Amino acid sequence: MATTLIFLQLLIVLAMIFIGAKVGGIGLGIYGMVGVFILVFGFGLEPGVIPIDVMLIIVSVITASAALQAAGGLDYMVNVAVRFLKKHPSRITTFVSIGIGYLIVTFIY
Repeated sequence: MATTLIFLQLLIVLAMIFIGAKVGGIGLGIYGMVGVFILVFGFGLEPGVIPIDVMLIIVSVITASAALQAAGGLDYMVNVAVRFLKKHPSRITTFVSIGIGYLIVTFIY
């Protein structure tokens, strides 16, 4: 029974992450909060100490990425990366290790 609950909770967390990624921008943070709400009030899990610093960092990063997307900066960054990789295909390992976070975000959108 406990294993089933753990897998169900994991499924809810992953579903909220994927739905938030599909919505994009600030939706990722909002669906993260919905997932926590379901776990706390639906499953009766006791929340731990609230990590305010971590939450503020996450909100600031999501807000910055939403502003970057709204301003068209994300598309610009993708175009710059594509041009660079077409000119220097041998440097893809270095480039990906530096900009893996940006590349993942662009693939989601």
